Amino acid sequence: MCQVLEVSENGYYNWRNRGESQRKWENKQLAERIEDAYHQNRGQYGSRRIHAELKAQGISCGRKRVARLMQEKQLSARRKKRKARTTNSNHRFPLAPNLLERDFTADAPNEKWMADLTFIETREGWLYLAGILDAYSRKIVGWSMSEHHDTELVKAALRMALLQRRPGVGLIHHSDRGSEYASTSYQTLLHEKNIQVSMSRKGDCYDNAMIESFWRTLKEECCGQTIFSSRNEAKLAIFEYIEVFYHRKRRHSSLEYLSPVDYEKQGEQKEVPSIKKIGDSML
Repeated sequence: MCQVLEVSENGYYNWRNRGESQRKWENKQLAERIEDAYHQNRGQYGSRRIHAELKAQGISCGRKRVARLMQEKQLSARRKKRKARTTNSNHRFPLAPNLLERDFTADAPNEKWMADLTFIETREGWLYLAGILDAYSRKIVGWSMSEHHDTELVKAALRMALLQRRPGVGLIHHSDRGSEYASTSYQTLLHEKNIQVSMSRKGDCYDNAMIESFWRTLKEECCGQTIFSSRNEAKLAIFEYIEVFYHRKRRHSSLEYLSPVDYEKQGEQKEVPSIKKIGDSML
């Protein structure tokens, strides 16, 4: 082949080695960027999210290449563990029908909210966490924490959501049949704001799957195998996870690999031109 190309054997091998060295150097640089992105996102991202992260940074590379380099570096997303939880539905409060029927799609913010509560282990005892998730962006629009598992806990999360979002007519609030959500004081607060009430079927966690999925994600990514030394320590970690990481940094495959905040901003930017177009057509 060297004779056909009219080059020396030394020249050919020097050219080939230079090409290999260049590729190795590029892979080394890319692997460093991959490792940085992996650790900056708490070791929770697999190759798809790392690829999206690099793309957002302006780095062009194939996902398979990212996956291969992650495998060489032994970087992989931590596996999520499912934990069962129970709901106290043995009460005499009125129940609402299931309006969602597992349809968690939403075309805009404040169309569908999912509410639920969970618990976090600490060395001082359980820390209870109530949350309300907007189906449109997966953003936790309201949340509260307490050492007590009661109606005041879930009402505090609802008040935060109402204050932050100020929803209009047509919002559906979906929860399980737990006594906290079915209580008279909680239902009164919903009715005062003209919010439609929807509840899961008895014992069916899949009817509220979106926020159940969030709890699993939070417990795996924020808590992991850690048992917090105190409730205050857990509160600080959860606050930082929700408000700093989950809302503003964590990329969701269902949100075009955007964070909840960025997804809502994107929706607002799309809405402005359409409103302007309607206004121009009326002139």
